[in-house]
Amino acid sequence: ILVQTIRYWIKDTSCLHLLRFFLYEYCNSVITLKRSVSKKKNKRFLLFLYNSHVCECESIFVFLRNQSSHLRSTSYGTFLARVYFYRKLEHFVRVFTKYFRVILWVFKDPFLHYVRYQGKWILASRGTFLMMIKLKYYLVNFWQCTFSLWLQPRRIYINQSSNQPVDFMGFLLSVRLNTRVVRSQMLENAFLIDNGIKKFETLVPIMPLVVSLAKAKFCNVLGHPISKPAWADFSDSDIIRRFGRMCRNLSHYYSGSSKKGSLYQIKYILRLSCARTLAR
Repeated sequence: ILVQTIRYWIKDTSCLHLLRFFLYEYCNSVITLKRSVSKKKNKRFLLFLYNSHVCECESIFVFLRNQSSHLRSTSYGTFLARVYFYRKLEHFVRVFTKYFRVILWVFKDPFLHYVRYQGKWILASRGTFLMMIKLKYYLVNFWQCTFSLWLQPRRIYINQSSNQPVDFMGFLLSVRLNTRVVRSQMLENAFLIDNGIKKFETLVPIMPLVVSLAKAKFCNVLGHPISKPAWADFSDSDIIRRFGRMCRNLSHYYSGSSKKGSLYQIKYILRLSCARTLAR
């Protein structure tokens, strides 16, 4: 895997052959467990190989994102410069048709969202169900031919989002229709254009978090803060450090949320619970 990954970084053939010879010759001393290489270091080395290989496989998403960004209009371009948008689209299609005929349809949808979490790869797009099926098999074939990464298509699932919020990785995902009215002036005539745009939102699930805090004895089922009995015997500095770490972790995890207003209620519960725990 290391040689295969570095093959895309280094163009010197002799250096690659030397690296391959080194790894094959000293495979037992580098990869297997020996006295000179501890088990912890061996896991770190294998994790480095895995992340390096996955990083190369994920480079296709950077390429698609950079190319599709050329289709985006500037400020107010979606409403007032629609003609220029289609001109850019036609120019892009004309330039890249010769080289990217197979994947040209991917560039027409610039809203691609990708995340990797605990060994699972998640790709979100606003495209149709047929488009996602094509994208699925294109990525599988691309990774197999380019990076020798063999995936099983039946393990890749396609789910269509609904109008109801979906609980996903501690977030509430929803698609909301955002309506905007733009006034256009042409000579003596004025026009009002009503445009509806679907906006992808990631919300903080306030009720599940309150239930989790209630189970951990930070508040009651109604969300009223109470003291933490299990931490009452700790020192004041230790109690403050524990509550502070929880607040920082929550703020860091939900920093990408589109609406953070409900997160302040969770922080309020933790801070008041900390004060009541210190007062015991």
